[in-house]
Amino acid sequence: MQDFSFYFPWGWKHIMSWDALDHQLFIAALSAIYLLKGWRQVLVLVTAFTIGHSLTLALSVYDVIRFDSKWVEFLIPCTIIITAISNLFQKKFTARSIRINYFLALFFGLIHGMGFANAIRITLASGQSIGWGLFGFNLGLEAGQIAVVLVLLLVSEVIIDLFKVNRREWVIFLSAAVFSLAVKMAIERIPFK
Repeated sequence: MQDFSFYFPWGWKHIMSWDALDHQLFIAALSAIYLLKGWRQVLVLVTAFTIGHSLTLALSVYDVIRFDSKWVEFLIPCTIIITAISNLFQKKFTARSIRINYFLALFFGLIHGMGFANAIRITLASGQSIGWGLFGFNLGLEAGQIAVVLVLLLVSEVIIDLFKVNRREWVIFLSAAVFSLAVKMAIERIPFK
């Protein structure tokens, strides 16, 4: 249980620190098309991302997979770019039309998990309980993501309902902002410079 109490805050910080801007941007891109009344859908979406992230972390910790960190760091902003672009094709925001986001969250969660895999592999290899460590980290990550999503949904609600901004225009604005920052990150991280 001591491992859990160490890794939970680490998972929380992994999403909440300023160094986690790429993670926060991905969560923003994923949740940009939702409103507060769709919080359950967003919770499932964020959990799908955590499952993908967790799977990669577990496979990495057990040394089943390893990836060149330069490519992973480049692919992470690419996932944000793709998610932001997919938002631009959403017009009706129905449950059926936004179903693709669940697949994006799960698949891209695998890539984002690779970004943190080396750090957690080294820490967990020091003899601590891998199961409790991974569980604690992922629970902290999930809690942090839910906090970020809640803030984003509240901001969206205020902008759309209080300031009467058209929902589609808000999605385009938020997605474009996320897209711009992700393109800058991707350019800075090109692995074959």
